[in-house]
Amino acid sequence: MIVLSVLVAAVFLLTGAAKLFALAPMRERAAHAGFSVTAYRGIGALEIAGAAGVLLGLSVPLLGALAGAGLLLLLVGALVTHVRSHDRGRDLVPAVVCAGLVAGYLVALGVSP
Repeated sequence: MIVLSVLVAAVFLLTGAAKLFALAPMRERAAHAGFSVTAYRGIGALEIAGAAGVLLGLSVPLLGALAGAGLLLLLVGALVTHVRSHDRGRDLVPAVVCAGLVAGYLVALGVSP
């Protein structure tokens, strides 16, 4: 459980930080998806908060479950955005893999996603 929690947190800390700092690839992705850089930074902040919640969930499982559910909702939004942007194939893979990872985390916690 610890390894899965750290893996989920690491993924979302990295992607969230890239969005929050508005790195060039993230600015391009924001524009492609029709988001402002400010909105994309907000998504990054939510990802970082979710990652922190997952790590805190090691001590407070309810908090981890809530954070995981929030991250899963963000990923549903990401998939909807990809579909609306007419993305295909490899563009969908990161969101699908992350959704699977978070769903696995929730199952390991005993929560049905």
